[in-house]
Amino acid sequence: MEFLSQVINGLGIGSIYALVALGYSMVYGIVQLINFAHGDIIMVGAYTVFVILVMMNLPLWLAVLGSILFCGVAGVLIERIAYRRLLVHEAPRISLLITAIGVSIFLQNLYQLLFGSDPKSMPKMFAFAPLQFGGVQLTSSTIINISVSVVMMAGLQLMVNKMKIGKAMRATSEDAGAAKLMGINTNTTIAFTFGIGSALAAVGAVLYCNTYPQIKPVMGGLLGLKAFVAAVLGGIGSIPGAMLGGYLLGVAESLTNAYISSNLTDAVVFGILIIVLLVKPTGLLGKNTREKV
Repeated sequence: MEFLSQVINGLGIGSIYALVALGYSMVYGIVQLINFAHGDIIMVGAYTVFVILVMMNLPLWLAVLGSILFCGVAGVLIERIAYRRLLVHEAPRISLLITAIGVSIFLQNLYQLLFGSDPKSMPKMFAFAPLQFGGVQLTSSTIINISVSVVMMAGLQLMVNKMKIGKAMRATSEDAGAAKLMGINTNTTIAFTFGIGSALAAVGAVLYCNTYPQIKPVMGGLLGLKAFVAAVLGGIGSIPGAMLGGYLLGVAESLTNAYISSNLTDAVVFGILIIVLLVKPTGLLGKNTREKV
């Protein structure tokens, strides 16, 4: 029963990784950019919740909605200001990567300037009695995390496969030049992808604040890296892969904490990344692609 409890707890934290990994996968699938500033969008979302819920003392639903909207707009602005010109002029990928790291450092220092470097405490947002199934106890945060992540993935899959904007995203991902010839505004499609990915990160930030009620300006660094590992593990560019990678990474963390040592958790996470890159670089659900020359 203890093993099962650890697995379920791992799925709870893995759900947060999965939501953030979805943003990585969506952006990479469209423009082949590893947006290392994406982890800091979680921090932006967490501080938005803190401002609305704690400092302004407004209702929880408004804090959640405000965080999602603010992060979505922030994602669009970051794409427009930091990445658009590089993408239009087909800059080398190393230039995009350096820019992403620069945006990450900028956001961390901006929020340290605005709120200070001291951690801020968050109130418990979604609290109800734990549920018992046999000898396994499910906490409210675990139930909410898993439920929300599954709903978000299902909604995202539906949008990508059935809606017009989703078809535009797939067309831009396959061949941006051909998509333009078919009348698709690829710039708008890319900006929309950044916005949706950032909104998902805001949802992850809300779940993170509910699970770990303390925030700080550098919180997105390690969390973003772990979500990136989850995206690579599942197959970066794949929506189901991002979810699978997040869940597996969360379970691996939980089992390491319980049966090995909490000091080795990060070592196990990045060890998994190394093994995946050596054995199956495309990830568990990733596809091999050929480049035409």
